[in-house]
Amino acid sequence: MSRIGERKLVIPEGVTVDVNGNVLTVKGSKGELSLSFNNLVDVVIEDNTVITKQKKVTKEANMIQGTTNSLIKSMLDGVSKGFEKGLEAVGVGYRFNVQGKKIIINAGFSHPVEIDVPEGLSAELISNTEITIKGIDKQKVSEFAANIRKVRSPEPYKGKGIRYKGEIVRRKEGKKAA
Repeated sequence: MSRIGERKLVIPEGVTVDVNGNVLTVKGSKGELSLSFNNLVDVVIEDNTVITKQKKVTKEANMIQGTTNSLIKSMLDGVSKGFEKGLEAVGVGYRFNVQGKKIIINAGFSHPVEIDVPEGLSAELISNTEITIKGIDKQKVSEFAANIRKVRSPEPYKGKGIRYKGEIVRRKEGKKAA
């Protein structure tokens, strides 16, 4: 029995939820998101709560129920509060620059790396070494932040590279340890 799938999700103030067949639409102050869910799961709206139920109790339906419930929770949080992911550049000369819908990254290469900000997301420059990605879709925000981090992942010897805000990079000793 899925414990996550059984939780009741309270609809926040100012958010509307509609179920039309196998498509769930969530509208809030920040925007609108929709999700097409599996036939094995029913989504029911009862007095300001969203409940996911299995149509037929099987192992696959149990997994899908938990996943659907988590996705709906992320949608409810996204349209009401939004999501943000912070990145920081560590290293001499490593920096970010935001120009319109482009992020220009200097990360020790012979050329600056330009990345276009996807539709529905925004990039906010805190300082020249810190940037915040904001949006209402948790998956898009996390994926875009991961793509920026991939430009120069933190290396274990000096810790240089682009990392998430608050990420702890495990350091290695190097040759002198031998």
